[in-house]
Amino acid sequence: MKTGTVKQILLLTDGCSNQGENPAAMAALAREEGLVVNVIGVMSKDIIDERAMAEIEQIAIAGGGIHQIVYAEQLSQTVQMVTRKAMNETIQGVVNKELQQILGNQLTLEELPPEKRGEIMEVVEDLGETVKMEVLVLVDTSASMKHKLPTVKEALIDLSISLNARSGDNQFAVYIFPGKRAEAELVLDWSPRVESLSRIFEKLTTGGITPTGPAIREAIRHFKDKSSLRRLADDDESYSEETM
Repeated sequence: MKTGTVKQILLLTDGCSNQGENPAAMAALAREEGLVVNVIGVMSKDIIDERAMAEIEQIAIAGGGIHQIVYAEQLSQTVQMVTRKAMNETIQGVVNKELQQILGNQLTLEELPPEKRGEIMEVVEDLGETVKMEVLVLVDTSASMKHKLPTVKEALIDLSISLNARSGDNQFAVYIFPGKRAEAELVLDWSPRVESLSRIFEKLTTGGITPTGPAIREAIRHFKDKSSLRRLADDDESYSEETM
């Protein structure tokens, strides 16, 4: 069974977007492009912003992903949990589609006998260790995130270590928003490791605006650019084989 590549946008934010497109609409567009949008709301212990929490939930629902609200101290394990859970849910969805093709529309994974369901869940777990993953992380660097950025950095490094313990290939890219000269700025292009973020995060400055919608739009574009480059490389390889 082939699942292709599991592609996720992971949004780390603590506040309401206040510039550009509606972020839930952009998340829905990402879903149409085959991307899952997961959102982690990083809150301060003494501040509960109901509007921010509602927006976080709406973005995740529109993007077909999951959301979690956490205090900064719990961020590292939450980033790992959300990323892996979303990966397994994506794989399980692929398995369900395969089952429907084999068994017809009358059966889903939940309706199978327990022993058969257990066998299939083993397949899901195995695929979770071997499937290719591409995770594009969007980091909110608006003014209120200033004191949370060191925790975000450590959480992303822990995520890299955790996922690289799998046998499957991993690729990470990281955008911050707002950027110095744009609504969203690429600070790490596709790489199997994010340890280099240590140096980048030390130099980051925080701004006042929160252009979450434009950041998600830029993430979609970056995935499209990667897909285009991959197709060009495959075409070049096919051409070389034909002319040999």
